Amino acid sequence: MITLAALAQLADRHASDLVTEVASFRIGGVEIDTDRHPVLMGVVNLSRDSSYRESIAVSAESAVRKATVQAAEGAHLIDVGAESSRATAARADDETQQQVLTPVVQELTAAGIAVSVEAYREPVARAGLAAGACVLNLTGSDDDDDMFTLAAEYDASVVLCHVLGPNARALTGADVDPDPIPRMLDLFARRIERARQLGVTSLAVDPGLGFGFRLDDQRARAQHQATALLHSFRLRRLGVPVCHALPHAFDIFEDQFRSAEGFFAALAHLGGTGIYRSHEVPLVRSVLDAMHSFTAEPANPPASPPEQL
Repeated sequence: MITLAALAQLADRHASDLVTEVASFRIGGVEIDTDRHPVLMGVVNLSRDSSYRESIAVSAESAVRKATVQAAEGAHLIDVGAESSRATAARADDETQQQVLTPVVQELTAAGIAVSVEAYREPVARAGLAAGACVLNLTGSDDDDDMFTLAAEYDASVVLCHVLGPNARALTGADVDPDPIPRMLDLFARRIERARQLGVTSLAVDPGLGFGFRLDDQRARAQHQATALLHSFRLRRLGVPVCHALPHAFDIFEDQFRSAEGFFAALAHLGGTGIYRSHEVPLVRSVLDAMHSFTAEPANPPASPPEQL
């Protein structure tokens, strides 16, 4: 059970991480303090194999329409991907991904909508950045030097994803660590240092809760995701914002699965998240607005009117 007492103990154990400041995140030339102004990343999937059916665009026109709606609903940028990361999804070669990505990114950037391109292959990332994307959502680590050099060439921000394998389509099947934060701190620190050496100036880290990992029991999977969200503030010592792809937890929320991202957004906020990747933009925007508007302290009571003599 998530209780106030348990949250207090967690905060007390890692108090220094809780107050660590992180760098801003740049979107299209604009520097954003994600603690004061959380970034909402909408999602458009150009692959029909993606698990979240509502995010799938069946054509370039459909993709532009969906992205435009999400931007109007409050998304700061739209993450566009041309290949699903599901293990059973069909593979899309570089040329196919480039062909479907390029016109969508071009039209969105021409309309003034900031775009993030999801990729783990350099030719796909190059196509997206050349078309105008300003953020690289890097879903692999086996080609880091080429990817970092490419991002620096286009002055793009980079989201580093933690994937249990060389990339999102080549998972090792390794078990998740009961406490994944120490391993992430080590791996992310090395990648951040290398990215900066190669000229990347704006970075975020994504613990990878939306990717495949070996937890077949779906409730255990959701438990792991919830715990990782609440512990995310421990990654703040890296000095960069934390980005999360909000989970769905179909087995728990069932018919109400579209409300799951709102619940997990609240946990992510408590865990110090700065960038929220969501399929349910208006719901998550409302949750974040509420979390940032309210306080835990009681308001001062209004002053009593003076007594009449």
